[in-house]
Amino acid sequence: MYIHTSQIRVRYGETDRMGYLYYGFYAWYYEVGRVEAIRQLGISYRELEDQGVLLPVVEWHIQYFKPAYYDDLITVKTILKDWPIRSAIRFHTELYNEQGELLNKGITTLVFVDAQTRKKTVIPQILREKLEPYFIPAT
Repeated sequence: MYIHTSQIRVRYGETDRMGYLYYGFYAWYYEVGRVEAIRQLGISYRELEDQGVLLPVVEWHIQYFKPAYYDDLITVKTILKDWPIRSAIRFHTELYNEQGELLNKGITTLVFVDAQTRKKTVIPQILREKLEPYFIPAT
């Protein structure tokens, strides 16, 4: 299992009239978590794209429990619980406020796509190598 945390402060322009983080921005926060989780492994989305692999989102599920408010410092916890299967990778995400309260959680599924053929492909070797230590037990 691979876990990464990052933080984002809710900006005024991301809130609605109630002062809540507008629901549409949660997808953006989840994306920041995914991008930074991959970057922490030592590879960036840009590098994957430069190597001819795209990662479109194909499914997103989210559950809301409590709102985030303007100026809250949100902790984005991004978890890879399972090894990527076939051409898909599933990111589990949890958002917490500064009091450690769970605000929402969700699962985002992305697929590896060959940039030239636009067909699904397998996990790139470089990403496989970076993730293996978190999933394959040492012998």
